[in-house]
Amino acid sequence: MRFLNFGSLNLDKVYTVPHFVTGGETLSSVYYAEYAGGKGLNQSIALARSGSQTFHAGKIGSDGLFLKNELASEGVHVEGIYENGLITGHAIIQVASTAENCILLYGGANKEITSTQMDKVIENFDSGDFLVLQNEINDIDYLISAAHKKGLTIVLNPSPMSESIRNLDFSKIDYLILNEIEGHVISGEKSPSRILDYLLSHYNHLKIVLTLGAHGAVYKDNTQEYRQEAYHVKVVDTTAAGDTFLGYFLSIVSQKSDVKLALRVATKAASLAVSQKGSSSSIPFLAEVIG
Repeated sequence: MRFLNFGSLNLDKVYTVPHFVTGGETLSSVYYAEYAGGKGLNQSIALARSGSQTFHAGKIGSDGLFLKNELASEGVHVEGIYENGLITGHAIIQVASTAENCILLYGGANKEITSTQMDKVIENFDSGDFLVLQNEINDIDYLISAAHKKGLTIVLNPSPMSESIRNLDFSKIDYLILNEIEGHVISGEKSPSRILDYLLSHYNHLKIVLTLGAHGAVYKDNTQEYRQEAYHVKVVDTTAAGDTFLGYFLSIVSQKSDVKLALRVATKAASLAVSQKGSSSSIPFLAEVIG
């Protein structure tokens, strides 16, 4: 079982602040740190730390070589990362005293990937392999079509949400992993049950995981539904919680074919991640999660 994560690679510039900056306000930060980040990178590290064979593809500039090295040090295959971008993507992250965060993204090299580069990577994968996508790189519709033709299992995490997501061909997607806000934008519904019902009424082949923050997560497909309550911990930083959850859920469900177990392990992994500062650095190892 191989996971190809065609995803973002970002420099995370994290500012700890008393509260989020408002319009016209100048605010001094309490603390500053810089981390390897991007939803793509975070999810690849979560997949690798949870025990899956992981390949990352994407693009960086010369200022982002340490991101490639960071992934390689985690055991992630990095042959699909191109280094000819103009400038590496980055994120400006505010972390408030409540532990909530808000993020300003600049796509940079993440938005410069060519169809030729995509084809060259995809040709090395076959039916039975997984393709994991977020919405932080360009032309994910092209990747979905190319992977579907080769019979890959396609996973979409539609974050950050944009109008382009609504135009994707969901009939080619196997797993949809999203939060309530994303679910509302796609479906127009607000309650978790209505979001799930809407999605399955339109695409009854989907396997859906809807994350509910402090209320845990729910899985639903056309034959079964499972709910997992959240683990209660002291929340320090929620930056990589969703990425940690996704990586652990996919890793466990692909190895064990056990949705309930995958939900439980992924939720515990996410709870450990939010109890630590940082993005990729907060993602726990499998031994920590099952220990």
